[in-house]
Amino acid sequence: MRGAEKSQMDIKVKSGSITKMDGELAVLGFFEGERLQGPIASIDRGMRGKLKKTLSSENFTGSFLQTILIRPDRPKGLQRLILVGLGKRNEITEDRLRQAMGKGATSAQAIGAKRIVLDCNPHFIGKGTVRAFSQILVEGLILSLYKLDRLKTGNKKEKPIEDCVLVVPENKQVSQAEKGGAQGKVISEAVHFVRDLCNLPSNIVTPSYLAQEAKTIADEGRMQITVLERSDAEKLGMGAFLAVARGTAEDPKFIVMEYKGITGEKPIALIGKSVTFDTGGISLKPSERMDQMKYDMSGGATVLGVMSVISRLKLPVHVVAILPATDNMPSGTAVHPGDVVTALSGKTIEIDNTDAEGRLLLADALAYAARYNPKAMIDLATLTGACVVALGQHAIGLMGNQDTLISELQSAGEESGERLWPLPLWDDYFNQIKGEVADLKNVGGRAAGAITAGLFLKQFVGEIPWVHLDIAGTSWYSDARHPYIPKGATGIGVRLLVRYLTNHSKRKKR
Repeated sequence: MRGAEKSQMDIKVKSGSITKMDGELAVLGFFEGERLQGPIASIDRGMRGKLKKTLSSENFTGSFLQTILIRPDRPKGLQRLILVGLGKRNEITEDRLRQAMGKGATSAQAIGAKRIVLDCNPHFIGKGTVRAFSQILVEGLILSLYKLDRLKTGNKKEKPIEDCVLVVPENKQVSQAEKGGAQGKVISEAVHFVRDLCNLPSNIVTPSYLAQEAKTIADEGRMQITVLERSDAEKLGMGAFLAVARGTAEDPKFIVMEYKGITGEKPIALIGKSVTFDTGGISLKPSERMDQMKYDMSGGATVLGVMSVISRLKLPVHVVAILPATDNMPSGTAVHPGDVVTALSGKTIEIDNTDAEGRLLLADALAYAARYNPKAMIDLATLTGACVVALGQHAIGLMGNQDTLISELQSAGEESGERLWPLPLWDDYFNQIKGEVADLKNVGGRAAGAITAGLFLKQFVGEIPWVHLDIAGTSWYSDARHPYIPKGATGIGVRLLVRYLTNHSKRKKR
């Protein structure tokens, strides 16, 4: 990938006792309110007394994300130890583990550690497998160390952690830890890739840039790829997509990728809104924070990240990815409020607000995806400010037309820590988007804005099982939210969809 450098961190696995790793820095979790636990419980008696005294003097209780650095001052074994609070044992989740690992990793990097050791024994937690535990730890480690400094001059990079050693109790567990660690690394690299695409400025990440990134991923993963140009979209009758692209000097790109990790099955279609910069068009946005509108292609970036992961992990799934990519700009050729366009499906749309452009792109992308007769369609979009008002920045807005698909995605969200919350798509809301001079209006007023946007999209999916994910509130943070999600682009959706597709592939084998 050009968008993000692959992590240079080397992940190794060893068997044995973590306390006997000479000259290393270890990052270990510690449950609140419990005595010495896990690997450090077996440390020699003299060291145990000193450790207890240190914890007491520093008032370390193990509360969630509390940290302490300990230097054992011993001739052999561990030389430095970072304990990270896990909180109460009965409150532990995969995501809290990931956050704790992120906190430990950033603490280790801050003191200049080049190499860290992690205990990979899930029995300490009381649940899970070595493979799953290894993946969680590596994800928390790599995700927390994300930086975008390639556009800065001079030697500004922090010295990175170069090596991570996962320690398992027995030799027979080494293979599983290696697989889990490798999977965590691949997924984390894809999240970094997505963050880079969204954080880089729009004069770099243009529709053409996205198309080139898609081609690189397709070539590496032996996927089919088609990039439709403006003239191709005109011939097909993509009036909604082209309406958004009318005002920009950048050539729009309608990107279609297909990964066949299994034969004889209908595909799952992933569609990502890919507005590489959104001014709002003629319905111009306020200037405040408009610079952030470079991340309005988060949905498309996430889809690219997912395609990279499934090909590198060789998941046995069939996936079609669609990215309708363009800028949304005001100009003498830009679409006007009140204009009527004809979408690929044949439906006519009255454009009341040119800043509600994402649903126009997705209308044609969903209709195009339907031509593959997919078993399911999932779209991701930074679609509405109304979803941010409704759910804040803690949950993805979830809407759809099939309970099973909704439930499967909710489960994947809980497992991955990228949570979703359902909103209704009742027909009662339809009058808000019923057109006056066309079939539909692209906005339904202030009330229930996230829902009417989802209901608009529903008009273009037919009977195909479909889910819409509104990631407007979760794809960008003005401040770091927790240890493994930094300020700026979050890369939300990659871990969610990879978990969904992995679960889907497992369900088929039953």
